[in-house]
Amino acid sequence: MHYKSQINDLGSDAKSFAVTLPNVTAKNLRGVWQTIAEFGSFDFAVPSEFGGSGRTAQEFCSHFLGFGEGCRDNGLAMAVISQIWTMQKPLTRFGSSQVKAAYLPKLLAGETLSAFALTELQAGSDALALRTRADRVEGGYVLNGSKAFVGMGPICDIAIVFAQTNPEKGRWGLSAFVVHAEDKGFIRHPAQGKLGLNSVPLGELEFRECHIPEDRRLGPEGAGAAIIQTTLDWERCFILTSQVGAMRRQLAECADFAATRNLFGQSISEFQSVANRIADMRVRLETCELMLERAADLYDAEKPLTQFAAMANLHISEAFLSSSLDALRTHGGRGYLAGTPAEQDARDALGGVIYSGTSDIQRQIIAKMEIGQRSKPNKLGDSTNG
Repeated sequence: MHYKSQINDLGSDAKSFAVTLPNVTAKNLRGVWQTIAEFGSFDFAVPSEFGGSGRTAQEFCSHFLGFGEGCRDNGLAMAVISQIWTMQKPLTRFGSSQVKAAYLPKLLAGETLSAFALTELQAGSDALALRTRADRVEGGYVLNGSKAFVGMGPICDIAIVFAQTNPEKGRWGLSAFVVHAEDKGFIRHPAQGKLGLNSVPLGELEFRECHIPEDRRLGPEGAGAAIIQTTLDWERCFILTSQVGAMRRQLAECADFAATRNLFGQSISEFQSVANRIADMRVRLETCELMLERAADLYDAEKPLTQFAAMANLHISEAFLSSSLDALRTHGGRGYLAGTPAEQDARDALGGVIYSGTSDIQRQIIAKMEIGQRSKPNKLGDSTNG
């Protein structure tokens, strides 16, 4: 019980802290980032020997459920979580001692902004179709190509970039590199406008004869596909944690509004359609919290994550979108006004069914693994559905 109480305290403290954060702009983002670092939000998932707190995934979830409930800026919360799972964790897991020492301290201190550069326009979710190349030269590699839809890309200080080092080897021909903003030939294009999550700039990264020293490669040459899959598993499990926290806030605000808003001589909570929406929001919140708890259990036990990660990402992203639309409907005309919490959440929620793999991709992963687990080889060695 004492441990459970400590975990709950993490969430309560994070909520109280997140409520105090200012609205994020291009001018104050770095200052807010460092304030979040000073509070300790970046310490999760990095062992103490590398400067982190070495906390469990359960503790991470409690912290960011509270953070998401207190912080109305869904983009900011998502960006913080993204740095933890797509930069700090891969560096910890796959980086050399030199790489860890070079980057982790500044990331944990909030002094460095990072990006995860995987997607390309023509390849979409097909990592094996990447065209960015890393050709070996004396002392390292030369990168040529571009990446699209990179969160924090326009302002990142460093980025993990995936490129083809040997296209003939298929999945074994991809490698991962750390690129610096000051590297010659690395171009950060301006931020692109988008529907939601507007505090997180999104843009294209380009590489023109960009030289990268060999010691900035993550893992051995050809390990890129394994790094991609492992990192996406982490991200899909936990990137939406703060949005589940936002669902707590949504539910409380909708229930309060329904109880106090009167029409036709009665509270609108007496209308069956309104009551049904609030009931659905409560069920979605409960199932999302259970999905996060299960994901954290699997991660902490070092068990396979791929299928469940896709399930968690699919369910939570769709649930947040549905609850955001229900919240907007419950607030009626007020919710449709620009700048209101209901309007902002609805726009932000749409991104969740796209990034880290669309809902269609998540369903494909789930089904493929489920069918594969039930397929047994026949006597001729062929795969069969029985």
